[in-house]
Amino acid sequence: MQIKMPKNFDHYYDHLLILSQFSLCLLNLLSPSSAAPRPIGICYGRVANNLPPPTVAVDILKANNIKNVRLFNADPATLSSFSNTGISVMIGVPNEILPTLTTASTAAEWLQSDIFASIPANQVRYIAVGNEVFLKDPFYTPHVVPAILSLHQALQTLNLSHSIKLSSPQAASVLSISYPPSSASFAPDLKPVLFLLLQFLRDTASPFMVNLYPYFSYLNNRPYVSVDYALFRDPNPVQDGALVYDNLFDASVDAFVNALEREGFGGVEVVVSETGWPTSGGEAASVENALAYNREVVRRAAEGVGTPKKAGAGVEVYLFDLFDENEKGGEEYERHFGIFGPDGLKAYDLSFKLRYREGNVGL
Repeated sequence: MQIKMPKNFDHYYDHLLILSQFSLCLLNLLSPSSAAPRPIGICYGRVANNLPPPTVAVDILKANNIKNVRLFNADPATLSSFSNTGISVMIGVPNEILPTLTTASTAAEWLQSDIFASIPANQVRYIAVGNEVFLKDPFYTPHVVPAILSLHQALQTLNLSHSIKLSSPQAASVLSISYPPSSASFAPDLKPVLFLLLQFLRDTASPFMVNLYPYFSYLNNRPYVSVDYALFRDPNPVQDGALVYDNLFDASVDAFVNALEREGFGGVEVVVSETGWPTSGGEAASVENALAYNREVVRRAAEGVGTPKKAGAGVEVYLFDLFDENEKGGEEYERHFGIFGPDGLKAYDLSFKLRYREGNVGL
């Protein structure tokens, strides 16, 4: 296809070149502390029998200046508790209802009855359509993109498609190659459906969401990954071409950045939709390590640190989890990611009010 340039393109290009040079000069003058902070949220899982009511959870979030939360379903009582609190929500669509949302009419009905009947639209930041479907619940894989498209069409009808973004959080293992980050690529058998998802994300300026757990990577690769590398304190950084990595979180995020670029979707932002460290129940699971990990994740997002590949472009993150979830299956450590106890007291002294420039930045 031949691209026709406008007649005044050369004149426009000269101005653009001057502007770019001026912008570079400004960037050189600005200190690293001028990077913009990124939103930080917390996941509110409820697979437990000892949790306080949602109204108490809201009080905990507000008392700790936590302004973003991820909910894993559209429970009406929970959504109503968050209504008019000023807290932005990511609302999950459970995998099992994806087949019911593949037409615009059913999607519109679900939005109105299950979400907007309980919480104002201006509090909804994201709708997470399914969770880790492609690898962990593949029966529902064919329904992910059709459900997203139907929900998007319904949001367009309501004039909400620009303010409410749709995505589908993926497990980190959708990468078949993750090391070194520069060689990262998606699993070949997932590429057809991932391509459809990525096309939508690019076309709607929506983020690619990934659940990222350096703790799991450490457990599964102990001969090669040290706990210090997973906890941001390794004195022996890893070289990848011209870039240097001193922690697994950055390396993992940049692996996805590179995998997206490799497929032609370099402009799609990466949002970490879950990350955390357990306080007990497994090797290296402790209060001290959970504090060390989450404190650094919060600091880096609040200061807009970014990664070696995208320095100064901070990563939006959601910490897992608000409470321990004593009815979750799997390994014992799966039940011990809570940052707060049911009584509202912190499991460890993680601060949500970090200094940024001259003021405080909340989550």
